[in-house]
Amino acid sequence: MLMRKLLCLFAMLAFAGTLFAADSFVGTWKLDPAKSKHSGNAPNPKDATIMIAEQGDNYQVTVTGTNSDGSPLSVKYTVPIKGGEGQVENGGGIFDAVRSKRISANERENSYMKGGNDAGTRRSVVSRDGQTLTNTFKGTDAQGNPMTSSQVFKKQ
Repeated sequence: MLMRKLLCLFAMLAFAGTLFAADSFVGTWKLDPAKSKHSGNAPNPKDATIMIAEQGDNYQVTVTGTNSDGSPLSVKYTVPIKGGEGQVENGGGIFDAVRSKRISANERENSYMKGGNDAGTRRSVVSRDGQTLTNTFKGTDAQGNPMTSSQVFKKQ
């Protein structure tokens, strides 16, 4: 009887350990446009889905959707999970280089470059319950005008 209780306790602890070890950013995230705000010429998608997958020591980030003007939204890049220089496969015409910084288990910051110039910074925060991702972007448009956005995504 005691052995059975110990096995049950061990199994529960092992399962709980895998839950705590899960990466809060990994998964599929769907934009909640009603809770998102934009100013200046910041990209304002009608709909967007972010898929973040672990690929070895990197995150593979794929963004698809539709921009407010009806054009397709498509972005794909990888960044080191621990932070550092990433590789851009498709910056959607907005950026051609990315650098990521891990702030905490639930917070990251990405810096974007276009043609060697700063294109902006995005801070991403996953809520404590792991169900909401908030992206706050600050940058400048092609004419040097400031633009900001706050986008809220729900985990799927």
